[in-house]
Amino acid sequence: QVQLVESGGGSVQAGGSLRLSCVFSGRTFSSHAMGWFRQAPGKEREFVARITWSGGLTYYAESVRGRFTISRDNAKNTVYLQMNSLKPEDTAVYYCAADGISPRAITGTTAADFGSWGQGTQVTVSS
Repeated sequence: QVQLVESGGGSVQAGGSLRLSCVFSGRTFSSHAMGWFRQAPGKEREFVARITWSGGLTYYAESVRGRFTISRDNAKNTVYLQMNSLKPEDTAVYYCAADGISPRAITGTTAADFGSWGQGTQVTVSS
């Protein structure tokens, strides 16, 4: 079964940057589209970004478009989320997710579209 382990979270001031990493194991990484979600206290989990199996297509939530970049390295079985110009409202637990059903699709931005999840990493942005 798929295992996902996130890292790279932490505390940063507004305007700063962080890069999250997620290491995939247990199945063939390049057979999966990957995504990032986040969940703030008292709020539902929300979609952040998605990348297809090859990295050729990406899609972002409107709230992060232009500030965040999702990428992947299939040789390292790793997906990344580069977060720039961070805002206090970006504070949340960030989760990595894998979609082995539609690896070529850029659509699929709900939690139900992803079958495997990591444990999450906390990102805190102070003003």
